[in-house]
Amino acid sequence: MSKRLNFDFSHRPLVPYAHDYTHGEAEPWHHHDCAQLIHTLSGVVRVETLQGSWIVPPSRGVWLPAGTQHALHIVGAVAARTVFVDPLARADLPASCQVVQVSPLLRELIVSALALPEQYGSGSRAERIYELILDEIRVMDVLPFGLAWPESERLRTLCQRIQQAPGEEWTLARAASHLCVAERTLARHFTRETGLQFSDWVRRARLSVALARLAQGESVLTIALDLGYDSPSAFSAMFRRVLGVTPANYFPAAEKRGLR
Repeated sequence: MSKRLNFDFSHRPLVPYAHDYTHGEAEPWHHHDCAQLIHTLSGVVRVETLQGSWIVPPSRGVWLPAGTQHALHIVGAVAARTVFVDPLARADLPASCQVVQVSPLLRELIVSALALPEQYGSGSRAERIYELILDEIRVMDVLPFGLAWPESERLRTLCQRIQQAPGEEWTLARAASHLCVAERTLARHFTRETGLQFSDWVRRARLSVALARLAQGESVLTIALDLGYDSPSAFSAMFRRVLGVTPANYFPAAEKRGLR
């Protein structure tokens, strides 16, 4: 059963919220009447929705439209800085779940908003900060950390098997053989239901596992080999291609930015 949480937007368009989690904590299924941007300064959050799974690394965020049922799973020490947004605050707020890049400006604005009064005057500093947060939310870059779930039960079962054994060689040919269908048929249905090619979905599933394990301090060598890469350098090349830095530098870089 999903729990419903409501917020008061009679005086301001968004409500900032700060909460620190310890490793292994979880938030059960719930939903809000408002939209939500979950932003992390440290650690990793896995967000489960009925449509898919979304991994939030440090300095990134996940956008959840109003009414989205979701549950949270915490990996590492997570410093979450969240904003709950009135769905009527802007007409062009994102309409779907997505992992996003939180710019340095937006990060500092969210931190600043935590100290703002609930009620404020027209033209005040508080009003300008709230409005600028909404402006920044509208232009957030979408990142490839989401794992959309297929609609059909057979494809969902296949995806669950991949998540349970991400280090195995999940080729399109093997998956098609497992389902007793032609490769072309599987490729067409998989892309239609998830929006991703099969190989891209597998890559994202492995990246999700890697991020969670890196957050717990596991070595790049162990993770690379467990995920089926021939060498740590091959894994690091994939990681850098997607995230812009090597896995060895990713989490230390997040920590150096400091927590608020």
